[in-house]
Amino acid sequence: MSLLPTRITAEIDPLGWLESTFRTGTDIAKNPRSVARAAGRFVNRIATVPDNTARVAFGLGDVDAAPESVRDRRFSDTAWHENPAYFAVLESYFAARALALDLVDSAESDAVTTAKARAFVELLCDALSPSNSPLLNPTVLTTAINTGGKSLVRGARYAASDLVNRNGRPVRVDMDAFTVGENMACTEGQVVFRNELIELIQYAPQTDQVHATPLLASPPWINKYYIMDLGPGRSLIEWAVQHGRTVFAISYRNPDESMRSVTFDDYLELGIRSALGAVQDITGAPKVDVLAVCLGGAMTAIAAGTGDDRIGDLTLINTILDYSETGDLGFMTDPKTLDNLDALMAKKGYLSGDSMAQTFDLLRANDLIFSYWVSRWMLGEAPPAFDLLVWNEDSTNMPAAMHTQYLRQLYSENLLAQGELKMCDTAVDLSAFDGDVYIVGAIGDHIVPWKTSYAGAKLFGKDARYILSNGGHIAGIVNPASKKTWSAAIGAPDAPSPELPADPDAWRDAATVTKNSWWDDWAVWSSTRAGELQDPPTMGSAAHPVITPAPGTYVLE
Repeated sequence: MSLLPTRITAEIDPLGWLESTFRTGTDIAKNPRSVARAAGRFVNRIATVPDNTARVAFGLGDVDAAPESVRDRRFSDTAWHENPAYFAVLESYFAARALALDLVDSAESDAVTTAKARAFVELLCDALSPSNSPLLNPTVLTTAINTGGKSLVRGARYAASDLVNRNGRPVRVDMDAFTVGENMACTEGQVVFRNELIELIQYAPQTDQVHATPLLASPPWINKYYIMDLGPGRSLIEWAVQHGRTVFAISYRNPDESMRSVTFDDYLELGIRSALGAVQDITGAPKVDVLAVCLGGAMTAIAAGTGDDRIGDLTLINTILDYSETGDLGFMTDPKTLDNLDALMAKKGYLSGDSMAQTFDLLRANDLIFSYWVSRWMLGEAPPAFDLLVWNEDSTNMPAAMHTQYLRQLYSENLLAQGELKMCDTAVDLSAFDGDVYIVGAIGDHIVPWKTSYAGAKLFGKDARYILSNGGHIAGIVNPASKKTWSAAIGAPDAPSPELPADPDAWRDAATVTKNSWWDDWAVWSSTRAGELQDPPTMGSAAHPVITPAPGTYVLE
């Protein structure tokens, strides 16, 4: 087959949702009994709508509302449950949605095809939700009445602007409310090293003395590094500095076409290995602890598994090491999808950050797309000032060679967990690492399900401390203490880590839940192992002089 059709397919349907849905439709036709059962369940359910609607109309109570609507924020307005017309619309919608998903499941297709078809059908159902219609959403109509129609006029103006300037993607956040280097990524520091891939930032001390072992922050390269330095009071890096650590952070360059041949091996050599060398030169420390997030955690673990004895203790946040169960991303790494991604990247030499952002948006379309149809285009609300969304909009590209190697060797083939991965011609063996390990999972993480991060904790040569936090993939990182924070762990952070049960559910049953952030737990665990207190090192060194103030230049690309 020529490359042209593959490229066309990749551009139109890179995830294979349409193809999988078509195949599922064909398989549905081959299973008339399953279709009949699904249709029977739909008929039984829809038959209850008139009676229940009448009971709502006359206030008779004891109405069995659609269980799917109970915790669905789209239908929190009381009109959906107390107004009989809205109630009937809502019940009919969920009955039809259940029928569509039942039909997908009745096809008995292979797991990947079913997962993709189900994701696409769920997307269509969510797009067609009555909450997304200005004529059917009671909140939209009430707001229009209360504002004399001004909310609809503002919303129409916003929608027209988004259509012209953003290809129909609604503005989700006030980008003017935050500026990198001013109120984001603003912990005081200096860039002390730069190569063609990274800048290394050294942060100024905020305590009179610091622990002897420095700390290197290893961020993911799929987004900008400042998820670890979001803003005052919401910065994990600032938290570490304030707890007596000499902190350095890697800031990756945003790849362009000139980096199409940069490999995963290059990210190891030019990234964390180069950073470790610079940190050691500046501080003179024999060991460097590493605090890592997501992809940065995977690369850090790989560096440790290659026998790099410069690494002291590891902290891995929302990180996948065992890729056998990868949640929502599992059906994005099958061979066909990877071929499509290769075709997309071949054109530019990289996978654009916008492409990845749109894909992640589709996986959580209700929260990241459709909710803004309502709030911005129908209610006419101005975008909020929210730092996490500003960071999320600041996406980065992925070099073609690196991204292909990473996805195929880790996600698709799971070579790291199987002990078969080689990096820079060196076998990676996580069980050989003898430092202490601290692993964080987040209960609502759809990118790295907590049980997946837990499985990674079992790959090291000694017992790790595993801690489960509130939040999702991002809020689990930016996790300062608040009324909503909680964490679960076994044993005290300043004691040796107990043996982890093989079953994550058994671990959770045995874990103690506290109302503290995992940041508090980690500060104790980290400080206990970070060495004696001493005077802070100088900013930079003769071999690595100060180049420019933090946050540097790469983060602005």
